[in-house]
Amino acid sequence: MDLRKIKKLIDLLQDSNLTELEIREGEESVRLSRAAPQSQVAAPIYFSAPPAHHEAPARAVQGMSSPTESATGGRAPHPGSGLPEGQVLRSPMVGTFYASPSPDSPPFVKVGQSVKAGETMGTIEAMKMFNPIEAEVSGTVVAILVESGQPVEFDEPMFVVR
Repeated sequence: MDLRKIKKLIDLLQDSNLTELEIREGEESVRLSRAAPQSQVAAPIYFSAPPAHHEAPARAVQGMSSPTESATGGRAPHPGSGLPEGQVLRSPMVGTFYASPSPDSPPFVKVGQSVKAGETMGTIEAMKMFNPIEAEVSGTVVAILVESGQPVEFDEPMFVVR
């Protein structure tokens, strides 16, 4: 797909009320998305080798069936929004989330841990590049909404910090 076609697609997205546009031509595809401006864009981070295998972390509380239940200790999330109260950190891209730098390393953050703005909370692998996901605000992690090795979508809630 040539650059002129991509520029025309960008113009089409800007002139319409669409929020997302994906076009496939053979093996090539282009996905354009319009979202609220992000306060900070994380620079890509490169590791010497991608993790060979990531397993989902053990549930924090036995018997919990979802990451949200596990992250909140079985308490029901905040009514209305479906998420606990606090600042929601959303995925800035589509990819695979990893909670730790390697399968045998401890996770970057845990529920109840204090974080500072700019601190790495996890990584998202997209196109063989590992992108750090950094805390946008300082506070305490009250929920981890995704599991390590799980695919994430653009703008999907990942963490809640209060």
